[in-house]
This record gives sequence, C-alpha cells and structure tokens, in this order.
Amino acid sequence: MYTLFILIEILTGILLIIVVLMQASKGGGLAGSFGGGNIGTVFGVRRTSDFLSKATTILATVFMALALIINLLVLPRGERQEQSVIQSQAPAQGVLPPSTQPALPPQPQP
Repeated sequence: MYTLFILIEILTGILLIIVVLMQASKGGGLAGSFGGGNIGTVFGVRRTSDFLSKATTILATVFMALALIINLLVLPRGERQEQSVIQSQAPAQGVLPPSTQPALPPQPQP
C-alpha cells in the first residue's frame, strides 16, 4: 500500500512539473522548448491557458493531499523509541566527564 501511494505521488509530481513548464510566461519560458508554443493551436490560446491553470491547481492539490495522507495514515510506524544523540550521550548525574587536558604537576610553595 505504501509503495502504491509513493508511486502515485511521484507520477503526480512529474505531471505537475510538466504542466508548469508547459505554461507560457511573458518571456516564452520553457514552453517553446517542450512544444508548448504550439499547444495553443489545439485548444486555442484562451482555452489552453485555462486548461493548464486548472490542471496545475488540480495536480498541486492532489500532490499535497497525497503527501498528507501518506504521512498521517500510510507511513509505516515502528513501535521502538529511538533516542537522540544527546540523550544517548548524557553522563550519569554527579559524574563529571573525563577531562581532555593533562593534569598539571603540583607547584612548590615558597
């Protein structure tokens, strides 16, 4: 189940990238490189921008919803509790950590 949702999420992400890149910006963007410049002849210029805007909105919503569903419902959870590095390295109470400086020899008193 987890793998299926991850594959759908990856496919949705790739489709979202393609749809965003197909949209023409003021400077032409990457739409011309991927054939997006000619996509207006299929639907008409006005309908193409509407279609790409709606597709972007729908794909982004599906992407975010799937991310939440995977995280909250499908993500495998372990029963073990892992400690952080700080918790596992904590010294016992009352015990000082060993000093890394060498001990100084006793000084003669005058």
